[in-house]
Amino acid sequence: MNISPHDAEEALATIQRVSKKTRQSIASSGADTSLIVTGLIWLIGFVCTQFLSGAILIYIWVGISLLGLGVATTLGMRRGKRMRSPTAGATAKRISMVWLLLWVFCVSAIAISWPIDGHQITILVVLFVITGWLAMSLLLYLAPVWPGLILIVLILLGYFLLPEWFYLWMGLLGGGGLIALGWYIRSRW
Repeated sequence: MNISPHDAEEALATIQRVSKKTRQSIASSGADTSLIVTGLIWLIGFVCTQFLSGAILIYIWVGISLLGLGVATTLGMRRGKRMRSPTAGATAKRISMVWLLLWVFCVSAIAISWPIDGHQITILVVLFVITGWLAMSLLLYLAPVWPGLILIVLILLGYFLLPEWFYLWMGLLGGGGLIALGWYIRSRW
């Protein structure tokens, strides 16, 4: 098959338009806000976990998680009123089912592995969350997964090489990385 230079240029231009539209769709979907909110929760929660102990950590995690859920839900509802598509409901149901199944699998893996320590529970939950995000990237946006794979490698390096600083590592790497990615999407896309 021979492709003329003109046809090749047209195909490349089409690919670039689709790529730009995909980035704009991701940026306008609220992904940036979700990443920033989740990043703040992880940053605060993991840094507190590194330096505090006892029942106060449960209250901190529950409190910041509920606050984050409230913020994300409010912002999502506001954005949802502005952006409606005919397939949004069906897509939301499929996304919910993927996350529900992933959650069941995560809880099952923890139950099978029990007894495990806090570091192991943390890394299992985080790996399942990242797997979910990677799945959503592939299913919804056909986005590259290499940033998520790099994040997994860095998390595992921190888990194995810095066990005494693991929670601080998670807060700075995980939480800080999500915040940075959210700001990048907001400002560059």
